[in-house]
Order: sequence, then structure tokens, then C-alpha cells
Amino acid sequence: MQEVLNRYVSYLEVEKNASPYTVRNYSSDLIDFLNFLRDKGVNSLKEVDRHILRDYLSRLTDRGIVKASLARKLSAIRSFYRYLMREEILSQNPLEGTSSPKQDKRLPSFLTIEEVKRLLSAPDLSTPQGLRNRALIELIYASGLRVSELAKLNLEQLDLDSREIRVWGKGSKERVALMGKPAASALASYLKEGRPKLLGQKKSSALFINRQGERLIERRVQKIIEECAKGAGIGKRVYPHLLRHSFATHLLDGGADLRVVQELLGHSSLSSTQVYTHVTRSQAKKIYLKAHPMAEKEGDEPEAGE
Repeated sequence: MQEVLNRYVSYLEVEKNASPYTVRNYSSDLIDFLNFLRDKGVNSLKEVDRHILRDYLSRLTDRGIVKASLARKLSAIRSFYRYLMREEILSQNPLEGTSSPKQDKRLPSFLTIEEVKRLLSAPDLSTPQGLRNRALIELIYASGLRVSELAKLNLEQLDLDSREIRVWGKGSKERVALMGKPAASALASYLKEGRPKLLGQKKSSALFINRQGERLIERRVQKIIEECAKGAGIGKRVYPHLLRHSFATHLLDGGADLRVVQELLGHSSLSSTQVYTHVTRSQAKKIYLKAHPMAEKEGDEPEAGE
């Protein structure tokens, strides 16, 4: 079973061009599943049936695994079995007809505009690292990039004159992301004054680099944003995807069309983008209750003739 898993992981990396994050999570989920099978004395994937799968899901629930994680693990197993069927390793798929657990709807969190301003003011612009940090925060918020997309950016993908970035997102889908003048200005300062000092005598096509002149990895980007948020005194957990959430929410709050936001985010399905409309409705309700003179009055009797 381990040999088949290794082949599947190579398939994810090479043929599916899955992100390192997806490969890592799917590998971890499937190793957990295979360990469960071994504990039950199941020595072949051909022996797996619906009863064994239900037992596995029941075990996960007993371990306190939340619904979102259950759904992800089941998605990993589904993908694995589709691969097994495609490679004709199996002739039957035990997951046919198995549905994912219904997840609780959670609204994505986001930063307020004031919090974004504080975050952007946190980097020390007198240092090369500060110029870089300001530029990458500006770019994520301005363009709604995923952290994986940001880390993979090369210089040739950036056009400061048109303020556009060619991005390869999930599934190697290409899209054009946009940025405003503040982000373009921050990038120009970084490219002129910050990046050359970080690069030194080395050569690299990567847009964002570390002090060793090497490409900045995703985890370091996450750490940079966490450190800047702490320095800005923002009392909540701040991470790259939160800036992406904020990008979408603020666009919709500003009246942007949902399908335009879908295109800018690189969502293949409109339903993935629609979650942000719930956030903006929530904001609209708060504004309404605060602004409308009669919204929160209680006990008022309608006057005669009303």
C-alpha cells in the first residue's frame, strides 16, 4: 500500500501540479488512513469497503476531528481512489455514494480598512527587509493573491506600468491580477532599493527574496505578516489568506460585481466567491442598525393613520 501511495504522491506533484500544501495535507491524511487499515488487519486496498470507511470516519469523529477536517480527509481518500481506478489497480470504488459530512457554515474573517492601514505602516522602510515586507503586504491586499502564488512570482510576471501581474493559480490556471498605485509604488521602491541589497552578488528570478538572496518561502511570508501584525498592535491572528479575505470583502463592500471579484480571486466556481456576500450583508446590517434613526427603538407605537 505504501508503494501505491508513493506513486500517487508523485502523480499529484507531476501530473496534477498540486501545491506543496495540498500534497502535504493529502499525504498526511492518506498515511493516517493506511495506518488505520493496518491496525484493522487490512492488508490490501481491495479489501476496503463502505463498512471499513464508515468505521474510519467514526474513529475520526471519536478523536474530536472537526467536520471541515473530516471533509478534507474524505476528499483526499476520494482522490486517491479515483487514481486507483484510473490506473486500474482497483475495479470498484468503495466511496461511490458516500457523501461528505455537512459542514457548519462559517463566515470568513477579515481586517477592517483601519487595521489594513496599521499593518501596512508596520514595516521599517529604512531597511531592505522592511521595503520587501511592505511591498508583499501591499501586493497581497491589492491583488488578493494566495500566499503560494505570491511565493512563486518571478520578475517577468510583473508589469508595473500597467499594474498587472500574470499569476498561475490552482491547477496551473493563468489569470491577470491587478494592483493599485500604492502597491505599485511599494514594489518599485523594493525593486530599486531593497531587492538589490538582499540579492548581493547572487542571481535570482524570484520577485521576493530573503537575506541570503534566495526565494522567500510561504512559511516565511506567513511569519513576516504575523510579525508585522504584532508590531501594529492588531489584536487578532493575521495571516496571508486573511488579507485575501479582506481584499474580496472590501471590493464587494465598495460595490464591485461578484463575478469580477470571482475572476480576480481566480475562483473556478462562483459559489466559492459568494461566501463573501454573507460577510458584506453582515456589515450592512451593522451599519443599518447604527445609522438608521428608528432601527433599534423599541416600544414605539405607530401613530394613528399609519
